[in-house]
Amino acid sequence: MGRLMNDHESDLIAQARDILKKKFGYDQFRSGQQQVIQEVLSGHDVFAMMPTGSGKSICYEVPGYLLEGIVLIISPLLSLMEDQVNQLREIGEKNVRALNGLMHPEERSRVLAHLRDIRFLFISPEMLRQHSVLTALSRVKLSLFVVDEAHCVSQWGHDFRPDYLYLAEIRSHLGNPACLAVTATADERVREDIVRSLDLRAVNYVLMSVDRRNIALAVHKVKSSEEKIEELCKLLSKVQLPGIVYCAGRDWTEKIADIIRQKLGLRTAFYHGGMEAVDRRKIQNQFLDGQLDLLCCTNAFGMGINKPDIRLVVHFHFPATMNAYLQEIGRASRDGKQGLAILYYAEQDEHYPLGFIDANFPDDTLLRQVLRELDQGLLKLEKKETFLTSLQDRGASETAARFIFENVRFVTRGMNYSSIFEECRKKITERRSVQLNELSMMKRYLNSTTCRRAFYLSVYNESQSEKLDLCCDQCGLSLEAFERACPQTSDVHPEQTLDWHQRLATIFRESERDI
Repeated sequence: MGRLMNDHESDLIAQARDILKKKFGYDQFRSGQQQVIQEVLSGHDVFAMMPTGSGKSICYEVPGYLLEGIVLIISPLLSLMEDQVNQLREIGEKNVRALNGLMHPEERSRVLAHLRDIRFLFISPEMLRQHSVLTALSRVKLSLFVVDEAHCVSQWGHDFRPDYLYLAEIRSHLGNPACLAVTATADERVREDIVRSLDLRAVNYVLMSVDRRNIALAVHKVKSSEEKIEELCKLLSKVQLPGIVYCAGRDWTEKIADIIRQKLGLRTAFYHGGMEAVDRRKIQNQFLDGQLDLLCCTNAFGMGINKPDIRLVVHFHFPATMNAYLQEIGRASRDGKQGLAILYYAEQDEHYPLGFIDANFPDDTLLRQVLRELDQGLLKLEKKETFLTSLQDRGASETAARFIFENVRFVTRGMNYSSIFEECRKKITERRSVQLNELSMMKRYLNSTTCRRAFYLSVYNESQSEKLDLCCDQCGLSLEAFERACPQTSDVHPEQTLDWHQRLATIFRESERDI
């Protein structure tokens, strides 16, 4: 239940409804939106957990037209920023910009020189820490400090995006504007971590249910990857699409996409972090525009994706946390229609999340070696990227290299770098313990013999309000309800078997012929 409004707040909400109608074309707020906006307009720090597709962006966009100053939105991905900027421009908002590393320095300087003309500014945590950016922002008034996809503070901040851990310090430097942290999924530990990391004061919580009632759940245990592929192909030949298949590694996305194209003739592509940004963007747009039936991807895909008609989310390998799992299945059926989430589980898959956890941190030998070389002057900290590259050349993962950098950069003059060895080991032990506990919870879900929906709701201290007809495999779920009207035949058309490189090349050749 929300608190009662005073007359001033009632007037502000009336103005907010007017803006909602005139600017965005909606007659009324969705569940949770008004409560968040009420607290934001009252100048309070707010933590909002709202399910995917519930309109989280409205919660800071509407206040942006009522508050004086810039709404600063910290966003994790360039593609997500671009989408949000474009959506605001589509409603006629001209005073919106994004600051990112791909901008030409002169263009970035122009944006910083004209900040007073901007209403909404999207930025990454890394860009926000740059001295020129901070200096320019400190000279203007900020109306709201928004941390979008706030689970990244906890999920990434401790590991490979340490700039997230400096957001509280930056907000303080910018005059402590009210903060809105928004995410779709965060259990109690992650919520506490976010609130502590962002230094939210007298925070108001708006917590909506994580339950996506229109997504049915199933876990299929198999003995091998070959059996998985066989089961997956049977599934894809029958059920409604489009769909997403999540895999643990880049090679798997390419392999499965190729198999599905050849066996089923579905319009399929792969997507992972090893591709060039422009290529990832092309594939993403193809999927969003309905030119693909299926996307095989790593967890690099999905955050902020606005495609309401995804009917199927498959996990070919299971993620390391329940938070990640619910984030990923939540990309299905944002239009409210029925969706399906299938996870294929083989016991040997457990080495993937364990390997990712181990790769997050340097081992004792590497850590001791790096600290010793810093003491001896064989390694230098002057240039961050050079230092990180040097560590990766020694066998460290990108995440482990960043961990070392963030811990050695604050060693004061006169101290030995080797003196922080035990402190670093303690941090590693603590972080590994947290991640292993989260992995253990995920494995309990996979091996549960009771209702899967009831299980994951209990993780978030929720319970089922009523039993669903299409709930989960433990509740007698039949996949017949998800079959499409015209099952896919095995006829393979040449244009469908081309991978995305070949399709683009074909398009360009045709364009040249037209010229």
